[in-house]
Order: sequence, then C-alpha cells, then structure tokens
Amino acid sequence: MVLVANGVSAAVAAKQATATIPIVFGVGRDPVELGLVASLSRPAGNATGASAFSAALGPKRLEVLRDLLPQPGLIAFLVDSRLQGAQAEMREVEAAAQAIGQPTLVLDGRSDDEVEKAFATMAERQARGLFCGASQYFQAIADKLVALAARYRIPAVYEWPEFVAAGGLISYSSKRGETEHLVGNYVGRILKGEKPSDLPVQQPTTFELVVNLKTAEALGLKVPPSILARATEVIE
Repeated sequence: MVLVANGVSAAVAAKQATATIPIVFGVGRDPVELGLVASLSRPAGNATGASAFSAALGPKRLEVLRDLLPQPGLIAFLVDSRLQGAQAEMREVEAAAQAIGQPTLVLDGRSDDEVEKAFATMAERQARGLFCGASQYFQAIADKLVALAARYRIPAVYEWPEFVAAGGLISYSSKRGETEHLVGNYVGRILKGEKPSDLPVQQPTTFELVVNLKTAEALGLKVPPSILARATEVIE
C-alpha cells in the first residue's frame, strides 16, 4: 500500500496520519520545512516524492521581468500569504531583490477585494511591472488577474502557461506534468519493494518560459531577443 498525496495540505495530513504507511508526495514547497522529510537526499522516514520548489522560482520571475524592463523602477510582487511556505517565498524574493538593488512592493492577494486593491496600489505607486507568487487561488482567478494587468497596463510575469494562454504576458514555471511523472515513478518503485527512506526527494529539471507577443504589443513593449531565445513557446 502507498499513499499518494498531491499538494501541501494533503501531504502534511498524510504525514500526520501515519508514520508507517509509505507516502509519495508532490508539493510545491520545501518538504524539509513542511516536516515531511529529514533532508532531500535522505528522507529518513516513511515519505518521499517530488517538490517543484515554487518558492525558489520567484527570483527567476523577477529576473525575467527585469530583462523585459531594462529600467524597471519599482516592481510589485503579488503573494498569497495564506499559504504554507509563503513566508519562505517572500524571503527568497526579498533577498534576490536586495542583492541586485531592485526596489519591490510586496502586496497581498488573499481575496478578490485584496487583489483589486493591490492593482490600485500598483498604479498609485507607479509600479512598472508585476510578478506573481505561487498560489492555487491565483490560478482560479487567472482571467481576473490578466484583465486587471491589462486595465492598468502593468507588464506581468505569472506562474503557469495557462495565464499566458488567457492573455497574460509571460509565465515561468517548471514543466506541467513532470512532478506527477516523478511521483508515479516512485509509487511503482515502492510497490516493488523499495523504501521511501532510500529514495531522495526529486525536483523537476525542465522549465518553461512562455511569451504572448500580442499582449506585449498591446502594452507597447518590445520583447528582447534574450527572452525570445529562452522561450519554450511564443504566442503570436
């Protein structure tokens, strides 16, 4: 028997429920911080799996936005502070911004009202660009985020390609489906007799940069060759 736990809440609940039944998780946060494993290389307990380390991708989205805006000025970072790991995500972003001297405006988006207020604040503070943190809530309101960015004419970098397909400007993420593939592989190996404690936590190795040139044109932006050369998909 193997318990499969996709998402932070399911993984934490499974770990709290049993210390003996093997657990294979797929999470977007640091599984050590979540208490799921002792370390990435040596899980030590009854759980292992794959982690997309979404918090670590915040600085990469900031990097993409700075490449797009050579003289960006103030950049906003929209985060869902309700999530486990949100504080780690903010620390990663703030450290990266501080290291390069990039002024950032961290705004919370835990509800529709907060998201709308956040965009109004960006306009008031004259933020030149925006990048979004990891959040299932943001995925659920993707159309709203894209529409607000268009209304306020704020270039934005999102978490997943679905935002770009909906009219967003750019996304940067691990490849959809890779984490699930890694989880499925580990389930098979455990069912054949291997122990979770002997299987190191895996991370995705493929990342996607998706660009919407129609949106860039509507914003009056010219996407630099450095971004286009790295793009895995360009919507024209």
